[in-house]
Amino acid sequence: MAFRLITARVGSMSACSRRLSSSLRSPTTSLSSAASSPKDGSSPAQRVLVNHNSTLSKEKKTVAPPMVYISGEEMTNYTSELIVDKWIKPYFDIKNWETFDLSCKNRDETDDAVLHDAVDAGKRIGAIFKEPTITPSAVQVEEMGLSKALGSPNGAMRKGWNGITISRDTIHIEGVELGYKNPVLFERHAVGGEYGAGWNTVGKGTMVTTFLPKCGGEPFIVDSRELKDEENVGVVYHNPYDNVEDLAHIFFKRCLEQKVIPYVVTKKTVFKWQERFWTVMKQVFDDKYKNDFVAAGLLDATGGELSHLISDAATMQLIRWTDGGFGMAAHNYDGDMLTDEVAQIHRSPGFITSNLVGKSDDGTMIKEFEASHGTVSDMWADHLAGKETSLNPLGLVEAMIGAMQHSAKLQYDATPASPEAKQTYEKIMNFTVTLREAMHNTFRYGQGTRDMSGPSGYTTEDFIEKVAWRVERYLSAQYEEKIPELPEPDRHFKKDYDVDKESLRKLFKKYDVDGSGRLSISEMEKMLDHLGVAPRKQKFEKEPDV
Repeated sequence: MAFRLITARVGSMSACSRRLSSSLRSPTTSLSSAASSPKDGSSPAQRVLVNHNSTLSKEKKTVAPPMVYISGEEMTNYTSELIVDKWIKPYFDIKNWETFDLSCKNRDETDDAVLHDAVDAGKRIGAIFKEPTITPSAVQVEEMGLSKALGSPNGAMRKGWNGITISRDTIHIEGVELGYKNPVLFERHAVGGEYGAGWNTVGKGTMVTTFLPKCGGEPFIVDSRELKDEENVGVVYHNPYDNVEDLAHIFFKRCLEQKVIPYVVTKKTVFKWQERFWTVMKQVFDDKYKNDFVAAGLLDATGGELSHLISDAATMQLIRWTDGGFGMAAHNYDGDMLTDEVAQIHRSPGFITSNLVGKSDDGTMIKEFEASHGTVSDMWADHLAGKETSLNPLGLVEAMIGAMQHSAKLQYDATPASPEAKQTYEKIMNFTVTLREAMHNTFRYGQGTRDMSGPSGYTTEDFIEKVAWRVERYLSAQYEEKIPELPEPDRHFKKDYDVDKESLRKLFKKYDVDGSGRLSISEMEKMLDHLGVAPRKQKFEKEPDV
């Protein structure tokens, strides 16, 4: 593998090798300080280590690995299409991407067959990018002319992909002050709880919940209660715990990699059924991770043990712990509420990631990446009215980066001996890291969207164009053709070349016994042996017994 140090005008980028390693650890990315960089993005030249296998150009597009692309609607759909057209397609052939339109109109027209097709494709491919979608209210069903109400697609996806956790992390741009100074990681149990509840409106009477064992055991009553009000709502739900061990491994590995303090959040003091979540998490931690966390000094603030937080306390600590540097894992509903709080403290839902992690039947990790915000309906109304908009695409881009990186990793892991898969992986890693840095630098040069740069900030379209310009500059500075194999330089040009050609001719003639002007193998053997430079067979001597 050939490497070359090149000089590139790339803002205040750190070495490419360091950028690659940091991006692999987490969606959060740090950039070197650019306080002295001019506003137009020019800066002193930097030395960047580039592997020619990872460089990209518009002239030689790279075929992107298979990936599922789920499109939504409104402003985020419009912006995502701009991102793909302006940032992705110039460098990648995306013919292997499978696209599914989950707009309300298409879901209605296909009787939701498109959702089932998307779930099946995601299970087969394992890497998914999803734009924000709409789950229509009763009013929207009428406004959109839909034939019926549509449920959220997320439940079908989490079930179809054996969802384990929804990872939501803060996004950081060094030099830009946000809510948390350091990363905050969150694992939200992807299944169970109120979201899958069965319910009905009932009157006075007795409500009994009975469990019928699938193994053939005797049925038994889980709960029985007398309802004395004239109007009640009976609700039944459960928390599946088979995958909590997987969630624990994902959470603790990420906390250890990011060097943050782990906390497990429940309301087990009141909701006694949540005790099992805590005991599984703690068992995995104590058995597999505790020693590493202690060695890293990450339990100093918690008395050397994994710490449990009551969900009420967690809501308060999120406000107080603005230095960041911690991670939390919680049940589905608590995780939903607490990560919304994290998003608001950190600035907005656009500044945290949202990645569903599941597992296929063969154990391969399925990962779906999306922005944690909605379709931004108010900006879409302005866009349709011909007004300027300024959508910050940070969350969308982090989702795209995550999906592209995971697709490349899956392909490389499946064919590790393939040079093409390895090269594609290196190209996608280089591109996504460069894209992230180009976008972050654009914010830092005061060329961001209006939520970051004020009224003078860029419009949606202008920001996309500016980042596209900066990405091209950064990638062009890296690009080089494959290094050719160079022959050995002619030794006649050596400064101290002093071979006696006349003596050489006499020596050659001496061993060229048939006068052919060529030396056979046997003739060459005699000559080299006579000169004492013939290769010798390796001798194996018995080692002494002492």
